[in-house]
Amino acid sequence: MIKILANDGIDADGQMLLEEAGYHVDTEKIPQEDLPKVLPNYDVVIVRSATKIRKDLIDLCPNLKIIARGGVGLDNIDAEYAESKGIAVMNTPAASSQSVAELVFAHIFTLARFLQQSNHDMRSKGNTEFKKLKSTYSDGIQVRSKVLGIIGFGRIGQEVARIGVALGMKVMPVDLVVEEAEIDINVFDNENVKLSVRLETYEWEEVLKTSDFLTLHVPFSGGSALIGEKEIGMMKDGAIIINAARGGAIDEQALLDALNSGKLRGAALDVFDNEPTPRMDLITHPRVSVTPHIGAATQEAQSLIGLELADRILAFFGDDK
Repeated sequence: MIKILANDGIDADGQMLLEEAGYHVDTEKIPQEDLPKVLPNYDVVIVRSATKIRKDLIDLCPNLKIIARGGVGLDNIDAEYAESKGIAVMNTPAASSQSVAELVFAHIFTLARFLQQSNHDMRSKGNTEFKKLKSTYSDGIQVRSKVLGIIGFGRIGQEVARIGVALGMKVMPVDLVVEEAEIDINVFDNENVKLSVRLETYEWEEVLKTSDFLTLHVPFSGGSALIGEKEIGMMKDGAIIINAARGGAIDEQALLDALNSGKLRGAALDVFDNEPTPRMDLITHPRVSVTPHIGAATQEAQSLIGLELADRILAFFGDDK
């Protein structure tokens, strides 16, 4: 019997498919430090971002045949080493694209209209300082006609572009590999009302200098931040930056300095350099909208991730149970 450890969980639909095929699925969370004692008993491990599968752990698991990541990035897995040992490495880059893109725009609207601050202040002072709060938060901006820069034009970046185009934004993507993409916009899920837009990518510096909103959708596995003091200095005064990709892709100190000086109007962060203990001066900053790494955490995305992983695992093993 094939044994699977879903150490960071798996949606019930995906688990049911695997169990109906005769596979044994364990979903009890094993602490990272205990994995060397437990994981050698399994053929498959399913993780998200919390569990790390590194070279030393891989070497202890001669029975391991699949490392499956429920999500996009593989920075918590030594993927090349695993594949060199004959272990298949899988992820689900398409399943969560829409969920991440929608969270990006939730943050965009939040910062454009000061929702993160006004919601907090209304709860504590709304019945005593209503007029003052109304004046304080009456300097919002509309997103229509604004420039949306997208760093990384893969699946998620293209989903962000689709929403941006539909909202009437000028979309400016930049990517080292993708040069153009055709974006389909379906209206009310009506097949008779469909808009196709072909978007070409721009140069890196032009996107930095032009964007009113700049959102990151690129893999990042360490090293120098993609957006640091130099890049922020090139951005428009009053721009807003969003990171729902990977912690560390933005230099957090440079970001704080730009927020404090007023160079940037705001920042939205779903990922952090030091998860799960992000720096407090960043997450409590009044110009920052924050979420705890929930880009793919919707019911729909988790169901799709679970089903896609189950299908790929079943296809890998075929009839072998």
